[in-house]
Formats: sequence, structure tokens, C-alpha cells
Amino acid sequence: MDSNQKETIPEIYVKTSTLDDGTTIINIEAETTESENNAAPPTSPANALSQADIMANFDDILQRARLAFASGKTRNVSFRRKQLENLLRCYEEHENEIISALEADLRRPKQESLIVETEFMKNDIKHILYHLDDWVKPEKPSKSFVNMLDDVQIFNDPFGVVLVIGAWNYPLQLLLVPVAAAIAAGNCVILKPSEIAGNCAKFIAETLPKYLDNDCYPVVCGGPTETAELLNQRFDYIFYTGSTRVGKIVHAAANKHLTPTTLELGGKSPCYIDKSVELRTAVKRILWGKLINCGQTCIAPDYILCSKEMEQKFIVEAKEVLKEWYGDNIQSSPDLSRVINQNNFQRLLGLMKAGRIAVGGKFDASERFIEPTILVDVKPNDPVMEEEIFGPILPIFTVENAYDAIKFINAREKPLVLYVFSNSQKLIKEFKKNTTSGGFCSNETIMHVGVDTLPFGGVGMSGMGSYHGKYGFDTFTHKKSCLGKNLALLGEKMASARYPPYSDRKASLLSFLLRKRRPLPNFYLTHVFALGLGIGLTFLTNYYLQGKLLR
Repeated sequence: MDSNQKETIPEIYVKTSTLDDGTTIINIEAETTESENNAAPPTSPANALSQADIMANFDDILQRARLAFASGKTRNVSFRRKQLENLLRCYEEHENEIISALEADLRRPKQESLIVETEFMKNDIKHILYHLDDWVKPEKPSKSFVNMLDDVQIFNDPFGVVLVIGAWNYPLQLLLVPVAAAIAAGNCVILKPSEIAGNCAKFIAETLPKYLDNDCYPVVCGGPTETAELLNQRFDYIFYTGSTRVGKIVHAAANKHLTPTTLELGGKSPCYIDKSVELRTAVKRILWGKLINCGQTCIAPDYILCSKEMEQKFIVEAKEVLKEWYGDNIQSSPDLSRVINQNNFQRLLGLMKAGRIAVGGKFDASERFIEPTILVDVKPNDPVMEEEIFGPILPIFTVENAYDAIKFINAREKPLVLYVFSNSQKLIKEFKKNTTSGGFCSNETIMHVGVDTLPFGGVGMSGMGSYHGKYGFDTFTHKKSCLGKNLALLGEKMASARYPPYSDRKASLLSFLLRKRRPLPNFYLTHVFALGLGIGLTFLTNYYLQGKLLR
């Protein structure tokens, strides 16, 4: 996320509305100076809320969520499944409205919204529904010799009431995918959509209450002031997607209550291009990853590392690809999104002052349009090489070889993802082995995020924790260690060696029982126990029969 995204919040207002089914929505809004946010206009100042009123509303929402969780209904797997099915139905029944809201906020093409929002969210829920019954089952870890007769389990326990704060660049996906994981894990969830994508926030606040349980999954709208008040509350888990700057604030707030937290942040994701690569394909994949959503993607390639020779070849290919995609007049193309607001637009113009413009460079403030721009001759300490770009600007920094690229990457903060384009598997392994990043992707960009069975998340300043698929379920689940023993005579006889009075004989027995041995999976332990029992019964039966015959 862009670390410099700021909004002005002079006054707070409340807006209440009633749906057809009688549900009341409390929508706390902030009047901003940014008309580009496309948010619904604030209500009359006569309805302005004091801080005490805001806190009272939040207290009421949280109290209802806590009571709902305490009732145990979210622990019921059938209830969770029904809520997820309702959420999927919401996506399917309102797909056109979702795409329209995204177009209004970001001027994003329909095809991009289908790929990165609606279809992504549908597939995520379908994957959860398919695996949910298996995920919720207690896990059976391997046992040691001393615990062979015990019931050893890892119980999947929901945390309780969790807060999920979404981001504006993918305003539905980045909010509702973690929400789906939290629902699957059995939590109650407070949803906080980004106010910057105002049309999407309005859709979420007005539509989701028609599909989800209102006590368990309330939506809270508003700006930074409301978010700050929310963070003063005590939650059982907080999941935040956004900038590193705000992520630090969220983490500090969570620390007051020792609340576990996942931070999905961003940073500068490098992209190395090796001379062995098939360049045309590499250029297409890099530019697609950079320009989808107008570069406002946390995992977009942030800058390129390559040799001077490859830089020149890349520029030639990039010009041809951009013309092929967007025509001679890029601004008139319907296939390129726009910068979210004037704050970000002006920040990006400032970043374009570094180095030299080799491709693009045109802009139009009235549309918040910036032409796809490639910068060369940039310096390591230029702002464009120090802060996350979050826009359609791609600087190229030249290096002598791959090892210089690795040194350059390792001298900076750990990125959310590292991209490497090369035909050499040996070289790809060198980057994978000798760098640290949240994710790693070779000969492709962005697409690793769509693999259900891979965790998605950052490391260091690019985030902490991960989600997607089973990893999302695990993020919102407390792994409770459970040991069950029986009170039978045999077990107690073995355990009696731990009781006073102590003796050398008891110490020897304890040493034998507690000695570390290679653990066997439960499957083998069951068969070994059955085999031992069978052998023992055979000997006893044989002994009994022989004794009877001798008589």
C-alpha cells in the first residue's frame, strides 16, 4: 500500500438508513476535502456526533458481537457454512453492482474487476466450503512412547470477535477474503471498509447486512477518526491491510491489549531480468503486473533490476507492447484504470522527477490520468527508489550481474514479493536461497496470489502473518493443545513413578518412559498397538490351552 496516502477529517457525521427487511444501518462518515473519494455526501451538521456518541455506537456494536459469540452460534459449523453460502450468493446476485462501484471508484475495466475481485472472491469461498468440514476437525499429531495410550489433539478454536480493516485499492477482495476466513474459523467479525473507495464502502454497508447475520458481522463505515476509535476497543484479533505507516499504528494499538495481529502491508517488490530470458513474454507479464489497477497493487513489480543492455532492449519492447495494448492514445483507452485521488496523483508526479523519462510521462490532472511511465538513470536514494510507488511508474536500476542485484535487494527492506525472470533454474534458485521476501515468483507476476494452497503475506516491514485458503482459516484459529488421559489402573501404575517418595528405581523408570524416541505417526502406532495386543493375547491363549491339556 502507498505509505503516503492521507485524508483530511474535519468533522464526523452519522447517517442511519433502514433496509426493506427492517435492518437499521449505522454509517459513521467523515467529510473530507477530497471530492475524488466518490463517497456519499455527509449528512447535515445537525446530526454531527460527539466522540462520546461515536464510542457509544461502537460499544453497542461490539457488545452485540460479543454476546453473539458467547451464545456459541458461530461455533456451529452449519451456521458458518450457511453464512459463507449467503456471502457467495451476494457476490453472484450483485456482480454487476460490484463492478459498477469499482468502476466509479477506480475507473477499473470490467475484465480486471472480474479477475481480481468477483471471481477471486467466489473461488475463495468455494474452496473454503469444499474443505471446511476437514479443516474444523481436531488435528491428530504424532505421539511419543509415553503418550501412546493418550488422546492427543490440536483443537481448532475461534479467537472470538475480530476486526478486519480493508484497503481502498482492492476494496472488496482485501476486506471480504479475510472476512470469509474468519467466518469459516467460527469468529464474529467487525468489518471496516476503506472510506477512500466510497462507492464500494457504500455497497458493502448497504448490501452485506441483507445476507449476513447482523449481530455477528456488522459493518462500520467512516474515516481515520472512526478507525482510531475502533482501535481503542479490545478485540480478540485484528487483521489489517494497508500501508506500513498505518500498520505500525494498528500494531501499537493492538499491543495495548496484547491482541494478536496480521498486517498485510506492502513495500518495494523488485523484478530482476536475466539476459537469458525470452524478452517479449517477460515484458508483457511485467507490464501487466505493473499496470493492472493502474499500478495500485501491493504486489506490483515496483522497480526493475537488469544490465544496461537489457534496459535498452526492455524499453524497445515496452513501447511496442503498450501500443499493442492501449493504441496510440493511451488516455482514451478504456483498459487503463485511474489514480484513486488527487493526493496520490500529485505524489506520483513528484516521483516522476527522478532520473530520465524513457517511456510515457504524460498526465492529465482532470482525469487523474498518468501514462505508463518508465524511468531510467535513477539513483538509489531518489524518492522513487525509496518509497513504494503505487502507480503506473516503473524505474529501471542497472546492475552488473545477478549477484549485484541480490546485494542490492538484501541492503533494503524485505519486499512483499520478489520477481525473477530467467531461463536458468540455477540462477532462480540463487535468488530464492539468498534473499528474503514474503513471496517469490519466477517468470510471472501477480499470479502466485491466486494459488489457493499457497500462503500470502509479507515479512519484516512488508507485513506479518499470512492468509488465503487453509492459511486464512489457521490465521483466525487458536490452536488449542489438548491431552486426554484415562484413570485406568495400568496407566496409573506407570504414572506412579512420578509421585513421592522418590527413589532410584522410580528415577530409572521415568528415564525409560521419557526417553526421546523417533515418533511414529498415529496410523503406525495404532497398528503396532493392535499387533502387540494380538501377540499378547495369542501367548495368553496358548498358555491357557497348554495348561488345560496338561491337567
